[in-house]
Amino acid sequence: MAEPMTLLDRLISQRVEIRLKDDRVLSGRLLGSDEHLNLVLEETEERSPERSRRLGRILLRGSNVVSLTAPGDSLPPRPPA
Repeated sequence: MAEPMTLLDRLISQRVEIRLKDDRVLSGRLLGSDEHLNLVLEETEERSPERSRRLGRILLRGSNVVSLTAPGDSLPPRPPA
């Protein structure tokens, strides 16, 4: 099984969808992450039952993330070792 950081590294520059603890859903392009699984997203949009809005570039604390998916795309191939 792959380490979370390895999987996140392979998703850099890909569009991702993130579900948060409070049931909001964010979608955007993943720019980076750190050892705490904090995430930097750009072109981010927030969706909740009450509203939708554009957020632009954000830093998301990793402890708020419930799940992360790459909708419509599979993981890019692993770079050669």
